[in-house]
Amino acid sequence: MGVLRQDVEPGAVGLDVRALGRLDRYLARFVDEGRLPGFLVSVARGGRVAHLTTYGRRNVAAGLPVGSDTVWRIYSMTKPVTAVAALLLAEEGGLSLDDPLERHLPVFAEPRVYVSGSGEDVVTRPAAGPILVRHLLTHTAGLTFGFYYAHPVDALYRAAGLESSVPPGADLARAIDVYASLPLQFDPGTQWNYSVASNVLGRVVEVVSGQPLDAFFAERVLGPLGMTDTGFCVTDEQAGRLAELYGQTDAGGIEPIPGLPLRGRPRFLSGSGGLVATAHDMHRFMEFLRRRGELDGTRLLAPETVDLMTRNHLPGNADLRSYGSPAHDDPGNDGVGFGFGVSVVVDPARTQAPSGLGTYGWSGVATTTFWVDPSRDLTFQFMTQVRPRSSLRIYPELKRLVHEAVRG
Repeated sequence: MGVLRQDVEPGAVGLDVRALGRLDRYLARFVDEGRLPGFLVSVARGGRVAHLTTYGRRNVAAGLPVGSDTVWRIYSMTKPVTAVAALLLAEEGGLSLDDPLERHLPVFAEPRVYVSGSGEDVVTRPAAGPILVRHLLTHTAGLTFGFYYAHPVDALYRAAGLESSVPPGADLARAIDVYASLPLQFDPGTQWNYSVASNVLGRVVEVVSGQPLDAFFAERVLGPLGMTDTGFCVTDEQAGRLAELYGQTDAGGIEPIPGLPLRGRPRFLSGSGGLVATAHDMHRFMEFLRRRGELDGTRLLAPETVDLMTRNHLPGNADLRSYGSPAHDDPGNDGVGFGFGVSVVVDPARTQAPSGLGTYGWSGVATTTFWVDPSRDLTFQFMTQVRPRSSLRIYPELKRLVHEAVRG
């Protein structure tokens, strides 16, 4: 077990301690008002942790405090890990980013696209081209989520038991069969729509590697990076450090809710959102990316591969709002493109909060987030465990407060 620790004073790496204090106070207010149970926040520059704060409880009823060794459900922050796994196989020649998906998953041969109708009266047509592996990495495959309620295909996902993206009782292979039986929202490569694509990519990793996703992650990604507290389930020792998951109440408070079934290996290994991790492990993952594929003398990816992962792949340097499906018509998507498993800032002047050009990262549904800012040689992570009914909208303020802390 690794434990994250502060190892340099903020001023030594050009960070303003007063501004960091404002960051802490801003977050503590959410805890004091009963809107968050507790949190961990860390800021590092040049790989050295200059600010680390824990506050509040990982389990409110039991009175257990957040610690730097707390285990968190990172949900969609799993997606960049799945992207790294696929890129490892691409470097080794096991797959190409331009492989038709059907080469690895024949069930996706001859995809069809929604035209009109609903339920049993849906009209479809052949897709203009195949789904490519890169479409999975960039969420441009035409897949969706059932919980959007924004398109008739979303309703078809719900009717197929995919409200939460997982058919009841299914493993990953069975879920892929269900996804493939449904029409695409649009022709592959023509729009951006956040979707079950990372689950499909996880299945590609399994088929190409010949290993279950959890085994491949442990052997090829997590183990080499020293991310020993990260995985699809928790051990008996980790269970005592696992944060309780909370949901938002009608009154804006929080209450405990069920989370991922983490005791014992899950039937469904989700490349979209199945992992738990500690702040120590997420710091190591961010460092691996910041250092362009290498950490502590272990190189997993070539620098050029990490550069490819962390640059915008939307056509014409478009952003998520302009290239996204209607579900993503949100001011928070202005100026933000998408790479392989991570968002990428393409126009800082248009972003909702101050962000350096090329800043990349991603968030999880339990209000966890991380980003790497290459222009400032800075990494940031925020951990808590609340699934809000609607966004708490704290991320822009976090970016503003961190921006104000950078002095050199």
